[in-house]
Amino acid sequence: MDLLEYQVKEWFGKIGIPVLPSQRIDHPTDLKRLKIPYPIVLKSQVYTGERAKAGGVRFVETTIDAIAAAQTIFNSPIWGELPEVILGECQYIAEKEFYLAVVLDTAVCRPVLLGGTEADIDWESPGQKMHHVVVEQEFSPFYARRLALKMGLRGKLIQSVSAVVDKMYQLFIQKDLDLVEISPLAVSASGEVMALNGKVSINKRAIGRHPDLGEIAVNTANRHSRSTINPQLGDWDGLQLHGKIGILANGTGSMMATLDLVTSAGGKPGSCLNLRHALITDVSPTTFSDRLAKGLNILAADKSVQVILINLIGGITEIKEVARIISNFVQQEKHEVKSTTGTCSSRTPRGEHFPSLVVRIAGSEFAEAKQLLGGLNTKPDALIVLENLDEAVAASVSLTRG
Repeated sequence: MDLLEYQVKEWFGKIGIPVLPSQRIDHPTDLKRLKIPYPIVLKSQVYTGERAKAGGVRFVETTIDAIAAAQTIFNSPIWGELPEVILGECQYIAEKEFYLAVVLDTAVCRPVLLGGTEADIDWESPGQKMHHVVVEQEFSPFYARRLALKMGLRGKLIQSVSAVVDKMYQLFIQKDLDLVEISPLAVSASGEVMALNGKVSINKRAIGRHPDLGEIAVNTANRHSRSTINPQLGDWDGLQLHGKIGILANGTGSMMATLDLVTSAGGKPGSCLNLRHALITDVSPTTFSDRLAKGLNILAADKSVQVILINLIGGITEIKEVARIISNFVQQEKHEVKSTTGTCSSRTPRGEHFPSLVVRIAGSEFAEAKQLLGGLNTKPDALIVLENLDEAVAASVSLTRG
Protein backbone atom coordinates (compact mmCIF):
# COMPACT_ATOMS: atom_id res chain seq x y z
CA MET A 1 0.00 0.00 0.00
CA ASP A 2 1.47 3.32 -1.11
CA LEU A 3 0.88 6.79 0.30
CA LEU A 4 -0.01 9.84 -1.74
CA GLU A 5 2.70 12.48 -2.09
CA TYR A 6 1.12 14.95 0.33
CA GLN A 7 0.98 12.21 2.99
CA VAL A 8 4.62 11.32 2.32
CA LYS A 9 5.63 14.98 2.70
CA GLU A 10 3.81 15.16 6.04
CA TRP A 11 5.82 12.17 7.30
CA PHE A 12 9.04 13.60 5.94
CA GLY A 13 8.47 16.93 7.67
CA LYS A 14 7.71 15.31 11.02
CA ILE A 15 10.90 13.25 11.02
CA GLY A 16 13.13 16.09 9.86
CA ILE A 17 13.59 15.50 6.12
CA PRO A 18 13.58 18.94 4.42
CA VAL A 19 10.43 19.60 2.37
CA LEU A 20 9.05 22.71 0.70
CA PRO A 21 6.23 24.84 2.16
CA SER A 22 3.04 23.29 0.85
CA GLN A 23 -0.72 23.23 1.25
CA ARG A 24 -3.39 20.62 0.64
CA ILE A 25 -6.03 21.72 -1.87
CA ASP A 26 -9.41 19.98 -1.65
CA HIS A 27 -11.25 22.39 -3.95
CA PRO A 28 -10.12 25.09 -6.41
CA THR A 29 -11.58 27.80 -4.16
CA ASP A 30 -9.06 26.82 -1.45
CA LEU A 31 -6.49 28.69 -3.55
CA LYS A 32 -8.16 31.98 -2.58
CA ARG A 33 -6.84 31.31 0.92
CA LEU A 34 -3.39 30.11 -0.09
CA LYS A 35 -0.83 30.43 2.71
CA ILE A 36 2.30 29.83 0.63
CA PRO A 37 3.85 32.41 -1.72
CA TYR A 38 3.68 32.36 -5.50
CA PRO A 39 4.99 31.03 -7.84
CA ILE A 40 3.76 27.54 -6.94
CA VAL A 41 3.39 24.13 -8.53
CA LEU A 42 0.10 22.19 -8.36
CA LYS A 43 0.38 18.39 -8.33
CA SER A 44 -2.42 15.88 -8.86
CA GLN A 45 -2.52 13.41 -5.95
CA VAL A 46 -3.09 10.00 -7.53
CA TYR A 47 -1.55 6.57 -7.00
CA THR A 48 -0.45 6.21 -10.61
CA GLY A 49 2.73 7.58 -12.18
CA GLU A 50 3.49 9.88 -15.12
CA ARG A 51 1.51 12.81 -13.70
CA ALA A 52 3.51 15.44 -15.57
CA LYS A 53 3.02 13.78 -18.97
CA ALA A 54 -0.73 13.52 -18.34
CA GLY A 55 -1.12 17.17 -17.35
CA GLY A 56 -1.30 16.51 -13.62
CA VAL A 57 1.49 18.98 -12.75
CA ARG A 58 1.05 22.71 -13.43
CA PHE A 59 3.23 25.73 -12.65
CA VAL A 60 1.32 28.93 -11.86
CA GLU A 61 2.14 32.46 -10.73
CA THR A 62 -1.23 34.02 -9.84
CA THR A 63 -4.40 33.07 -8.00
CA ILE A 64 -6.54 33.27 -11.16
CA ASP A 65 -4.20 30.94 -13.06
CA ALA A 66 -3.99 28.61 -10.04
CA ILE A 67 -7.79 28.25 -9.77
CA ALA A 68 -8.11 27.54 -13.49
CA ALA A 69 -5.27 25.00 -13.36
CA ALA A 70 -6.75 23.30 -10.29
CA GLN A 71 -10.14 22.94 -12.00
CA THR A 72 -8.42 21.28 -14.95
CA ILE A 73 -6.41 18.92 -12.72
CA PHE A 74 -9.43 17.87 -10.66
CA ASN A 75 -11.21 16.89 -13.89
CA SER A 76 -8.24 15.17 -15.54
CA PRO A 77 -8.05 11.41 -14.88
CA ILE A 78 -4.60 9.83 -14.92
CA TRP A 79 -4.78 6.17 -15.95
CA GLY A 80 -8.46 6.29 -15.04
CA GLU A 81 -7.97 7.83 -11.58
CA LEU A 82 -9.32 11.27 -10.69
CA PRO A 83 -7.62 13.13 -7.83
CA GLU A 84 -9.55 14.04 -4.72
CA VAL A 85 -6.68 16.19 -3.46
CA ILE A 86 -4.11 18.50 -5.09
CA LEU A 87 -0.81 19.42 -3.46
CA GLY A 88 0.19 23.08 -3.81
CA GLU A 89 3.90 23.61 -3.24
CA CYS A 90 6.45 26.41 -3.58
CA GLN A 91 8.72 26.19 -6.58
CA TYR A 92 12.38 25.33 -6.13
CA ILE A 93 15.37 25.95 -8.37
CA ALA A 94 17.69 22.94 -8.33
CA GLU A 95 21.23 22.73 -9.64
CA LYS A 96 21.59 19.00 -9.02
CA GLU A 97 19.19 16.13 -8.41
CA PHE A 98 19.84 12.81 -6.69
CA TYR A 99 17.92 9.58 -6.14
CA LEU A 100 17.76 8.08 -2.62
CA ALA A 101 15.90 5.07 -1.23
CA VAL A 102 15.77 2.65 1.67
CA VAL A 103 14.28 -0.68 0.64
CA LEU A 104 13.84 -4.13 2.15
CA ASP A 105 15.85 -6.63 0.12
CA THR A 106 14.00 -9.92 0.57
CA ALA A 107 16.89 -11.85 -0.98
CA VAL A 108 19.24 -10.99 1.90
CA CYS A 109 16.50 -10.14 4.45
CA ARG A 110 18.21 -6.84 5.22
CA PRO A 111 17.50 -3.15 4.54
CA VAL A 112 19.49 -1.68 1.66
CA LEU A 113 20.38 1.98 1.09
CA LEU A 114 20.25 3.10 -2.55
CA GLY A 115 21.67 6.26 -4.08
CA GLY A 116 22.08 7.62 -7.58
CA THR A 117 23.56 10.85 -8.91
CA GLU A 118 20.62 11.19 -11.31
CA ALA A 119 16.96 11.35 -10.33
CA ASP A 120 15.69 9.46 -13.39
CA ILE A 121 17.33 6.04 -13.28
CA ASP A 122 17.15 3.71 -16.26
CA TRP A 123 16.22 0.48 -14.49
CA GLU A 124 17.25 -1.58 -17.49
CA SER A 125 20.90 -0.78 -16.70
CA PRO A 126 21.05 0.73 -13.21
CA GLY A 127 24.45 -0.72 -12.25
CA GLN A 128 26.57 2.21 -13.43
CA LYS A 129 24.40 4.91 -11.90
CA MET A 130 22.95 3.26 -8.79
CA HIS A 131 25.01 2.61 -5.67
CA HIS A 132 23.95 0.49 -2.69
CA VAL A 133 24.95 -0.27 0.87
CA VAL A 134 23.53 -3.27 2.75
CA VAL A 135 22.76 -2.56 6.42
CA GLU A 136 24.31 -5.73 7.77
CA GLN A 137 24.29 -4.87 11.49
CA GLU A 138 22.68 -2.29 13.75
CA PHE A 139 22.28 0.94 11.82
CA SER A 140 24.63 3.85 12.44
CA PRO A 141 25.38 7.10 10.51
CA PHE A 142 28.39 5.25 9.10
CA TYR A 143 26.13 3.43 6.62
CA ALA A 144 24.57 6.67 5.34
CA ARG A 145 27.98 8.33 5.01
CA ARG A 146 29.31 5.28 3.17
CA LEU A 147 26.51 5.60 0.62
CA ALA A 148 27.26 9.30 0.11
CA LEU A 149 30.92 8.50 -0.53
CA LYS A 150 29.98 5.74 -2.98
CA MET A 151 27.87 8.28 -4.86
CA GLY A 152 31.01 10.41 -5.26
CA LEU A 153 29.78 13.32 -3.13
CA ARG A 154 32.25 15.81 -1.70
CA GLY A 155 32.43 18.48 0.99
CA LYS A 156 29.23 19.61 2.71
CA LEU A 157 27.09 17.43 0.47
CA ILE A 158 28.40 14.31 2.22
CA GLN A 159 26.97 15.49 5.52
CA SER A 160 23.70 16.93 4.20
CA VAL A 161 22.83 13.91 2.03
CA SER A 162 23.85 11.35 4.64
CA ALA A 163 21.69 13.20 7.19
CA VAL A 164 18.68 12.77 4.89
CA VAL A 165 19.47 9.07 4.44
CA ASP A 166 19.69 8.72 8.23
CA LYS A 167 16.19 10.21 8.63
CA MET A 168 14.83 8.01 5.84
CA TYR A 169 16.12 4.92 7.63
CA GLN A 170 14.55 6.05 10.92
CA LEU A 171 11.18 6.39 9.17
CA PHE A 172 11.67 3.02 7.45
CA ILE A 173 12.18 1.29 10.82
CA GLN A 174 9.61 3.21 12.85
CA LYS A 175 6.75 2.42 10.46
CA ASP A 176 7.87 -1.10 9.36
CA LEU A 177 7.96 0.03 5.72
CA ASP A 178 8.92 -1.76 2.52
CA LEU A 179 10.24 1.36 0.79
CA VAL A 180 11.13 4.99 1.47
CA GLU A 181 12.14 6.85 -1.69
CA ILE A 182 13.11 10.42 -2.56
CA SER A 183 13.20 11.18 -6.28
CA PRO A 184 14.48 13.74 -6.67
CA LEU A 185 16.48 15.06 -3.75
CA ALA A 186 17.33 18.49 -5.13
CA VAL A 187 20.39 20.60 -4.32
CA SER A 188 20.24 24.39 -4.73
CA ALA A 189 23.09 26.70 -5.73
CA SER A 190 23.77 27.36 -2.03
CA GLY A 191 24.06 23.62 -1.28
CA GLU A 192 20.64 23.31 0.41
CA VAL A 193 18.99 19.91 -0.08
CA MET A 194 15.24 19.45 -0.53
CA ALA A 195 13.00 16.40 -1.04
CA LEU A 196 10.93 17.45 -4.06
CA ASN A 197 9.06 14.18 -4.42
CA GLY A 198 8.85 11.00 -2.38
CA LYS A 199 7.28 7.59 -2.18
CA VAL A 200 6.44 5.38 0.80
CA SER A 201 5.28 1.77 0.53
CA ILE A 202 3.70 0.28 3.64
CA ASN A 203 4.10 -3.39 4.52
CA LYS A 204 0.55 -4.69 4.90
CA ARG A 205 1.60 -7.07 7.65
CA ALA A 206 2.69 -4.06 9.72
CA ILE A 207 -0.67 -2.30 9.61
CA GLY A 208 -1.97 -4.07 12.72
CA ARG A 209 1.04 -2.85 14.74
CA HIS A 210 0.45 0.81 13.93
CA PRO A 211 -3.00 2.35 14.57
CA ASP A 212 -2.24 5.32 12.30
CA LEU A 213 -1.45 2.95 9.43
CA GLY A 214 -4.71 1.11 9.98
CA GLU A 215 -6.65 4.35 9.61
CA ILE A 216 -4.77 5.18 6.39
CA ALA A 217 -5.47 1.68 5.04
CA VAL A 218 -9.22 1.99 5.62
CA ASN A 219 -9.32 5.47 4.08
CA THR A 220 -7.36 4.24 1.08
CA ALA A 221 -9.72 1.31 0.56
CA ASN A 222 -12.75 3.59 0.88
CA ARG A 223 -11.24 6.05 -1.59
CA HIS A 224 -10.59 3.30 -4.12
CA SER A 225 -14.12 1.96 -3.71
CA ARG A 226 -15.52 5.38 -4.59
CA SER A 227 -13.23 6.01 -7.55
CA THR A 228 -13.16 2.67 -9.36
CA ILE A 229 -15.65 1.23 -11.81
CA ASN A 230 -16.01 -1.95 -9.76
CA PRO A 231 -16.21 -0.83 -6.09
CA GLN A 232 -15.39 -4.34 -4.82
CA LEU A 233 -11.83 -4.04 -6.15
CA GLY A 234 -10.91 -1.20 -3.79
CA ASP A 235 -9.77 -3.51 -0.97
CA TRP A 236 -7.66 -5.84 -3.10
CA ASP A 237 -3.94 -6.03 -3.65
CA GLY A 238 -4.07 -5.72 -7.42
CA LEU A 239 -4.68 -3.53 -10.44
CA GLN A 240 -7.89 -2.35 -12.02
CA LEU A 241 -7.68 -2.38 -15.80
CA HIS A 242 -10.43 -2.50 -18.39
CA GLY A 243 -9.40 -5.29 -20.77
CA LYS A 244 -10.95 -8.63 -21.62
CA ILE A 245 -8.70 -11.00 -19.61
CA GLY A 246 -9.06 -10.86 -15.84
CA ILE A 247 -6.13 -12.31 -13.88
CA LEU A 248 -6.02 -14.12 -10.52
CA ALA A 249 -2.64 -15.15 -9.10
CA ASN A 250 -1.17 -16.27 -5.78
CA GLY A 251 1.53 -13.62 -5.53
CA THR A 252 2.33 -10.10 -6.70
CA GLY A 253 5.24 -11.29 -8.85
CA SER A 254 3.22 -13.95 -10.66
CA MET A 255 0.33 -11.52 -11.12
CA MET A 256 2.55 -8.90 -12.76
CA ALA A 257 4.40 -11.49 -14.85
CA THR A 258 1.09 -12.85 -16.11
CA LEU A 259 -0.09 -9.35 -16.98
CA ASP A 260 3.12 -8.71 -18.96
CA LEU A 261 2.79 -12.00 -20.86
CA VAL A 262 -0.84 -11.29 -21.77
CA THR A 263 0.15 -7.87 -23.09
CA SER A 264 3.11 -9.29 -25.04
CA ALA A 265 0.82 -11.91 -26.61
CA GLY A 266 -1.47 -9.19 -27.92
CA GLY A 267 -4.15 -9.59 -25.26
CA LYS A 268 -5.84 -6.86 -23.25
CA PRO A 269 -5.51 -7.45 -19.48
CA GLY A 270 -8.48 -6.69 -17.28
CA SER A 271 -8.45 -6.35 -13.51
CA CYS A 272 -5.69 -8.31 -11.76
CA LEU A 273 -6.03 -9.64 -8.21
CA ASN A 274 -3.39 -11.07 -5.89
CA LEU A 275 -4.95 -13.89 -3.83
CA ARG A 276 -1.99 -14.45 -1.53
CA HIS A 277 -2.95 -11.96 1.18
CA ALA A 278 -6.17 -11.08 2.94
CA LEU A 279 -7.74 -7.72 2.18
CA ILE A 280 -6.34 -4.81 4.18
CA THR A 281 -9.80 -4.16 5.66
CA ASP A 282 -10.60 -7.78 6.57
CA VAL A 283 -11.22 -8.08 10.29
CA SER A 284 -11.55 -11.87 10.33
CA PRO A 285 -9.13 -14.49 8.98
CA THR A 286 -9.65 -15.71 5.42
CA THR A 287 -8.31 -18.70 3.54
CA PHE A 288 -6.89 -18.86 0.03
CA SER A 289 -10.05 -20.67 -1.05
CA ASP A 290 -12.22 -17.87 0.34
CA ARG A 291 -10.27 -15.30 -1.63
CA LEU A 292 -10.37 -17.40 -4.80
CA ALA A 293 -14.15 -17.71 -4.61
CA LYS A 294 -14.60 -14.01 -4.03
CA GLY A 295 -12.09 -13.10 -6.73
CA LEU A 296 -13.90 -15.24 -9.32
CA ASN A 297 -17.23 -13.62 -8.53
CA ILE A 298 -15.78 -10.10 -8.65
CA LEU A 299 -14.19 -10.62 -12.06
CA ALA A 300 -17.29 -12.38 -13.38
CA ALA A 301 -19.32 -9.31 -12.41
CA ASP A 302 -17.18 -7.17 -14.73
CA LYS A 303 -18.94 -7.32 -18.12
CA SER A 304 -15.75 -6.37 -19.97
CA VAL A 305 -14.02 -9.58 -18.79
CA GLN A 306 -14.44 -12.43 -21.29
CA VAL A 307 -11.78 -14.75 -19.83
CA ILE A 308 -10.47 -15.27 -16.30
CA LEU A 309 -6.88 -16.52 -16.30
CA ILE A 310 -5.87 -18.15 -12.99
CA ASN A 311 -2.12 -18.56 -12.49
CA LEU A 312 -1.27 -20.69 -9.45
CA ILE A 313 2.33 -21.58 -8.70
CA GLY A 314 2.90 -24.60 -6.41
CA GLY A 315 2.47 -24.82 -2.67
CA ILE A 316 -1.34 -24.83 -2.71
CA THR A 317 -2.32 -26.90 0.31
CA GLU A 318 -6.06 -26.78 -0.46
CA ILE A 319 -5.98 -28.16 -4.00
CA LYS A 320 -9.17 -30.22 -3.56
CA GLU A 321 -11.01 -27.20 -2.19
CA VAL A 322 -9.62 -25.04 -5.00
CA ALA A 323 -10.87 -27.59 -7.54
CA ARG A 324 -14.29 -27.63 -5.87
CA ILE A 325 -14.57 -23.85 -6.06
CA ILE A 326 -13.56 -23.79 -9.72
CA SER A 327 -15.95 -26.65 -10.46
CA ASN A 328 -18.84 -24.86 -8.80
CA PHE A 329 -18.02 -21.66 -10.63
CA VAL A 330 -18.11 -23.16 -14.13
CA GLN A 331 -21.18 -25.30 -13.46
CA GLN A 332 -23.51 -22.77 -11.89
CA GLU A 333 -27.16 -23.45 -12.62
CA LYS A 334 -29.86 -20.95 -13.51
CA HIS A 335 -27.36 -18.77 -15.36
CA GLU A 336 -26.14 -17.02 -12.22
CA VAL A 337 -22.81 -16.49 -10.47
CA LYS A 338 -23.34 -17.45 -6.84
CA SER A 339 -21.12 -17.24 -3.81
CA THR A 340 -19.21 -20.46 -3.14
CA THR A 341 -18.35 -19.44 0.40
CA GLY A 342 -21.83 -19.77 1.90
CA THR A 343 -22.34 -16.02 2.25
CA CYS A 344 -24.62 -13.73 0.31
CA SER A 345 -23.13 -12.02 -2.74
CA SER A 346 -24.29 -10.08 -5.74
CA ARG A 347 -25.53 -12.17 -8.62
CA THR A 348 -24.69 -11.46 -12.20
CA PRO A 349 -26.48 -12.96 -15.21
CA ARG A 350 -24.35 -15.58 -16.87
CA GLY A 351 -25.55 -14.91 -20.42
CA GLU A 352 -22.96 -13.85 -22.98
CA HIS A 353 -20.90 -12.10 -20.28
CA PHE A 354 -20.13 -15.18 -18.22
CA PRO A 355 -16.36 -15.61 -18.70
CA SER A 356 -14.44 -18.66 -19.77
CA LEU A 357 -11.87 -19.98 -17.31
CA VAL A 358 -8.24 -20.80 -18.09
CA VAL A 359 -6.47 -22.40 -15.13
CA ARG A 360 -2.70 -22.72 -15.03
CA ILE A 361 -1.30 -24.74 -12.12
CA ALA A 362 2.45 -25.30 -11.88
CA GLY A 363 3.96 -27.83 -9.51
CA SER A 364 3.14 -31.20 -8.02
CA GLU A 365 -0.55 -30.28 -7.66
CA PHE A 366 -1.13 -30.09 -11.43
CA ALA A 367 -1.81 -33.79 -11.97
CA GLU A 368 -4.39 -33.92 -9.17
CA ALA A 369 -6.04 -30.70 -10.30
CA LYS A 370 -6.18 -31.95 -13.90
CA GLN A 371 -7.85 -35.14 -12.73
CA LEU A 372 -10.35 -33.33 -10.50
CA LEU A 373 -11.32 -30.78 -13.15
CA GLY A 374 -10.88 -32.88 -16.29
CA GLY A 375 -14.11 -34.83 -15.90
CA LEU A 376 -16.39 -31.82 -15.59
CA ASN A 377 -19.23 -31.60 -18.09
CA THR A 378 -18.76 -28.05 -19.37
CA LYS A 379 -19.49 -26.14 -22.52
CA PRO A 380 -16.67 -25.96 -25.09
CA ASP A 381 -13.91 -23.59 -23.93
CA ALA A 382 -15.69 -22.94 -20.62
CA LEU A 383 -12.75 -24.46 -18.71
CA ILE A 384 -9.17 -25.09 -19.85
CA VAL A 385 -6.56 -26.53 -17.46
CA LEU A 386 -2.88 -26.23 -18.40
CA GLU A 387 0.53 -26.47 -16.75
CA ASN A 388 2.51 -24.24 -19.10
CA LEU A 389 1.95 -20.50 -18.55
CA ASP A 390 2.72 -19.48 -22.14
CA GLU A 391 0.10 -21.96 -23.36
CA ALA A 392 -2.42 -20.66 -20.82
CA VAL A 393 -1.81 -17.07 -21.93
CA ALA A 394 -2.12 -18.05 -25.60
CA ALA A 395 -5.39 -19.87 -24.90
CA SER A 396 -6.77 -16.84 -23.02
CA VAL A 397 -5.88 -14.43 -25.82
CA SER A 398 -7.36 -16.81 -28.41
CA LEU A 399 -10.67 -17.02 -26.53
CA THR A 400 -11.06 -13.23 -26.54
CA ARG A 401 -10.63 -13.17 -30.30
CA GLY A 402 -13.12 -15.90 -31.01
